[in-house]
Amino acid sequence: MECISVFDMLKIGVGPSSSHTLGPWRAAERWITELKDKKRFDKVEKITVDLYGSLSLTGKGHATDYAVILGLTGADPERIPVDTIDVIVASIKNTNVLMLNNERQLNFDIKTDIIFNQKFLPFHSNGMSFTALINGRNYKSTYYSIGGGFVVQEERKISKANKIIFYCTFPYPVEKGTELLAFCNQLNLPISGVVLENEKSIRSQESIDFELQRVWDTMLECMYVGCHTEGNLPGGLNVRRRAFDIHTKLIGDFKYESHQEWLLTIRKTEVKFRQILKWVSCFALAVNEVNASLGRVVTAPTNGSAGVIPSVLMYYLVIENHEADFEHVKKFLLVAGEIGSIFKKGATISAAMGGCQAEIGVSSAMAAGALCELLGGTPEQVLVAAEIAMEHHLGLTCDPIGGLVQIPCIERNSMGAIKAINAAELALDTDPKNVKVPLDKVVETMWETAKDMSTKYKETSKGGLAVSVNMSDC
Repeated sequence: MECISVFDMLKIGVGPSSSHTLGPWRAAERWITELKDKKRFDKVEKITVDLYGSLSLTGKGHATDYAVILGLTGADPERIPVDTIDVIVASIKNTNVLMLNNERQLNFDIKTDIIFNQKFLPFHSNGMSFTALINGRNYKSTYYSIGGGFVVQEERKISKANKIIFYCTFPYPVEKGTELLAFCNQLNLPISGVVLENEKSIRSQESIDFELQRVWDTMLECMYVGCHTEGNLPGGLNVRRRAFDIHTKLIGDFKYESHQEWLLTIRKTEVKFRQILKWVSCFALAVNEVNASLGRVVTAPTNGSAGVIPSVLMYYLVIENHEADFEHVKKFLLVAGEIGSIFKKGATISAAMGGCQAEIGVSSAMAAGALCELLGGTPEQVLVAAEIAMEHHLGLTCDPIGGLVQIPCIERNSMGAIKAINAAELALDTDPKNVKVPLDKVVETMWETAKDMSTKYKETSKGGLAVSVNMSDC
């Protein structure tokens, strides 16, 4: 059974894509570690990188080439100052020199040494190979970015099921919703309590709180930056940032000392129903506008769907419970992470494998379940909320215009957030005994739908809006 921590599902990184940016970045880091472990790092004369499938077709729009370069330099996506990214890449472009892991200087021409191949590798559509020239011989390693920043190396026997095997050390291992409910009943704990017990088996309570606080701070700062940044997004579509305009209309053009002060101000603001929709959409748009501009976000469960969970959590803090504190935030993130892991184990969180239902659909289910628990829902109702949210995202395609995580991706986060809130409310008024479609069945259906979906609707920019709308018309 897979053992997936909440911190595997909620990773801090750089946009615009967890599978096309964070994954390749981490793969480059792993390749450097592999070279060192095999005593080859100091012998490398030249390196080339081959990108395949979806990484090739939409890689430039997702900054995959940037991610590979930064990973090869040894930069950390969690901590690199995002305003230095363009400077680092520009320097390598201008000099054709790359400092491998910031230790060894190598000649590197971005135009010729990163190769965008059109073909797909058999295991996963997000494949990449790193090749090192050593003593006249090529040493190649292949990695796959399988969604949400997860990376695996080479094909495995279980590749047809798109699964990874981990040795699970959790005392209460969960693969399906029914197993999660059984542990809740056994321990007489809410879902967040079961997840916390599992996390405590691998790290201290202090570490859990510290890391969850860091995740939430990153989400909050991301929303703050998005709400206070004006202009157009990079990439050529000339998409205007809308969070700034919406935020200004809602609260005015005030200045704040920090994102924490900003949050306190919003929580004191009287909000009516129509404004609730605007606030939730504003928060979601803000996150994904930051993501689209290579800003720092939290995969939730992916970068392309990073706006749903923070915007729904903000809805709870700003609208539902002004007295909420970090304990509420912690419970929300624990539940969200667990629901996301169930989808990852039973289906996929990769748009290149399952379309946008695997990203926005999963994030909406995560947020719906988490909100339901905070609103007083039972563990059974929490899973009902997650099921309702995914049920109404089944079949959602991934068709980004120009391969950019902008249209329709940014708006989809606001739609996923609103659906999550609605799903949580429906679940609270539902007797789980009357539910006809359990969460496990919708996870199974989502995976079957993913396998049946045409490849052109799986993050290739070869179908849907990506071919119906020309970039020149934008």
